[in-house]
Amino acid sequence: MSETIRIPEIHLKWSDWYGWDQVAKDARSSDGVHIPNFRPGVYEARHWDTEERLTIGKASDLRMRVRQGLVKGKTAHSTGNRIRRNENVSTIVIRWAETSRPAAVEEELHRRYRERFGNLPKHTKNT
Repeated sequence: MSETIRIPEIHLKWSDWYGWDQVAKDARSSDGVHIPNFRPGVYEARHWDTEERLTIGKASDLRMRVRQGLVKGKTAHSTGNRIRRNENVSTIVIRWAETSRPAAVEEELHRRYRERFGNLPKHTKNT
């Protein structure tokens, strides 16, 4: 027996790219960045001068995962640990997009990335 599953399109509205240091600052400060709080989504990080990503990830709470985990290391984030330890974070930019289906979007972004570059982003260990 076979079965066909049709998955509706998912449209992403990406944020602008923001510098690592900007993302680290609270949105209430004059040059801080607002990251959606308690909102699921996906995010990407790269050096500002390349298209290759350092990571592509998903989040059930974008602000907590990106600012507190990836950038600040205040919550568990193994990829954030690797990036902070091995990269010049002053040249890293980050963007995000809200979606109610972050796992499906992350999987598709990983598939597209592999198709284009031949592997997952440098600090992404699995899908």
